[in-house]
Order: sequence, then C-alpha cells, then structure tokens
Amino acid sequence: MQFFSSDFKLGILGGGQLGKMLLYDAKRYDIHTKVMDSNRNAPCNKIADEFILGDITDYKDVINFGEKVDVITVEIENVSVDGLEYLEKLGKKVYPSPKTLRIIQNKSEQKNFYKNNLLPTSKFKNYPSVNELKKSFRKDKFDFPFVWKSSKFGYDGKGVKIIKKIEDLDFSYENQCLIEEKISIKKELSVIVSRNIDGEIKNFPVVEMEFNEKSNLVEYVMCPASISKKTEEKAVKIATETSEKFEMVGLLAVELFLTHNDEILINEVAPRPHNSGHHTIECCITSQFDQHIRSILNLPLGETKILTPGIMVNLVGENMEEGNAVYKNINDIFDIPGVFIHIYGKKKSRLNRKMGHVTIVNKDINKAIEIGKTLKNKIKVTS
Repeated sequence: MQFFSSDFKLGILGGGQLGKMLLYDAKRYDIHTKVMDSNRNAPCNKIADEFILGDITDYKDVINFGEKVDVITVEIENVSVDGLEYLEKLGKKVYPSPKTLRIIQNKSEQKNFYKNNLLPTSKFKNYPSVNELKKSFRKDKFDFPFVWKSSKFGYDGKGVKIIKKIEDLDFSYENQCLIEEKISIKKELSVIVSRNIDGEIKNFPVVEMEFNEKSNLVEYVMCPASISKKTEEKAVKIATETSEKFEMVGLLAVELFLTHNDEILINEVAPRPHNSGHHTIECCITSQFDQHIRSILNLPLGETKILTPGIMVNLVGENMEEGNAVYKNINDIFDIPGVFIHIYGKKKSRLNRKMGHVTIVNKDINKAIEIGKTLKNKIKVTS
C-alpha cells in the first residue's frame, strides 16, 4: 500500500500532546491523518488533516471513526476495546491489538500477564474491592508499607496510594484493585521498545527517571541512564521479551525498578509513545514518534542510537485553580545552547497538568542535567 501522498488514512484515537507529536512526523511523510477526541481544543485539533469530536471510550463513536480510516492506533490506552475488536473483525488494522490493550488497560491483568509469562515483577495480590481487601488482609500477610492501586483508570499518579498502616485503608473503592510489595528502589528506569508487523524489533537506550514525590509525576528523564553495562543489557532483555510476549505492534514503554540488590522488576507498561521517550526527538537518530509510525505501517525501523546525551524536564501546571496558562520566565531560556522547548498547546493550566517539556542536550550528560535542574526551578507554569 502507498502511504505517502495518497488516499491512505491513519486514524489516531486521542488528541493530546502525544498525538500532536505523532502528527509532526506524519506531516513530514505527507500521511493523511484523522484524529478523534472529546475536547474540541485538544492539541491535535489544528494539525490533523481531519479532527472529529467524539468519545474514544464510546463503542459506537470508535466504530464510526474507525470505519473511515485504514489503520487505527492510539495515543492513550483508555479507549473502547470492544469497539476496536469489532473493527478488527471487519478487517481493519488496529495497532496495538485490542487483545493487548485489554490486558494493559487493567493493572491486575498486567500483573497476571507478567507472572504467567515468567517476567520479573513485584509481589502482588488482586482483589474485587477495597472491602474484600480489608477482609482478606490479615491472612494475606502483606508487610507495611505497601502500594495500593486501582486496577483501571489510574493515570499520572492517580489511583495509587502508599499504605503505611491499616487505617490508611479506610476509604471506599467498589471496583477491582490490587496491592503490591513496596520495593526499595535504587533507580527507576524505562526502555521503549518498537516492534513492527513482521516482528522486527529495536529498543531505545535505557533512560533514568526522577519522580516528584508529591505528584508522583516524572520530573526528569535522563538519557543515557547512569547504570552499568550489565544492568543496561538486563533491562533491555526484559523489555524486549515483554514486547515479544505481548506480540506488540508499535511502541511499548516498559517502566522498570532497579532494586538495591540490582534486581530489575517490571512496574508498568504503556502501549504507545511515552513521556519517558520525549527526549528522543533531539537526542536520538530516530524519535519515538517516527518509530511508532514506522512500526504500525510495517516499515523498516529507524536507528535508535544516541546523537547527543540529554535530559527532558517536564513542565506541569502549578496553579491550584484552572486558568489561562502563563509560562513564567520561559523567554529567558531561548538563548541557552542545546535547549529545545515544546509547548503542548493546552490553553488552560491546572495543578499537575502536563503543559510542555524542555529537552537539554550536551556532550557532557552531567552538564545537561545541571542545566535542566536549574531551568526546572526557573520556569513556572501557572495562570
């Protein structure tokens, strides 16, 4: 099939910043794009060839959208899998597959998948509700502290609680949930793996992530990670095996814990471009967004080597009440060598909303990190 400068249509469910960055590469290839999102002011609106208002979690909306495109992909996994399964039965190409999305949408099913496929992960236990968890807690013998998670719809730190004592379970949650052993973490790592339809597979360099303890959002992503060659090889092996076990087509971001005993455990995965891969636009020969398009169209995968080391700094809203976005002091960083600014196009800022990112590249990764952390303290997104 001729994808470029043709009648071919690529459908993307979700119109946020990940979709926006996918569209840049689709435009570069002159691929016709159609995006659906429920927000008429979504970042993709002004860039997509066609923008459709609709609910990506709604069965009928997803089917109506998918019937009019050739290949369907997602920029967020919270979509109607039932709708995608129906489209797949009609012969539509859906990547990642609805089967894979159904597992990844549910953190309990994710953990079961790792266990059943002998992939390393932390000790866990699934429950139908918090009440059932409390009834069973004594006999299940989980040590404090541990991590509680909602099985579905948790995102960017939401649906996660650290349980330090039994009284911390005094809240109501009537849906499926799980608890996990709280790991003593030396570093949090991520490996983004790309796999096309023919099974060709490549990984991006292992990165190191630093999280904001209050918001549980990624604050910094450093490429390459400061780890040993042995640890790097082990992380890549686990991430690659995970992608193959899922029979993934597209990108799989594999978030990993490196323990103080130098074990590597899978935390969670995301079947799409990911926050831990934004730096690849400037740091790597091929960006994660270009690679995702190559993967789902079954094109040869691009080279993923590092061009220049760097750090990605997330810009998130700091204002408690939603209001028109203001980027304080951002004009002051344009003359700093190696600084690349990405503003997502969200007109309204609110607390912890991802509003943009800045990537700093430098031959000396330590210098890039120093600049990045200085800029983080300087730039404030408010209203």
